[in-house]
Amino acid sequence: MAKPVNLNRFRKEKARAEKKARADQNAVKFGRSKAEKARDKAELSRDQARQDGHKLDD
Repeated sequence: MAKPVNLNRFRKEKARAEKKARADQNAVKFGRSKAEKARDKAELSRDQARQDGHKLDD
């Protein structure tokens, strides 16, 4: 005879696994360190300043 299974435990374990998988996907998609964000911001401002320097006067 089969061993009884606690369906609540099974349901909760499945939900935890799905939540962990979704968290891992978001970490890959959105996870950037503070240094990476600062570097990108500095690069963007440098690029904008360079582009503004090439504008012609009206």
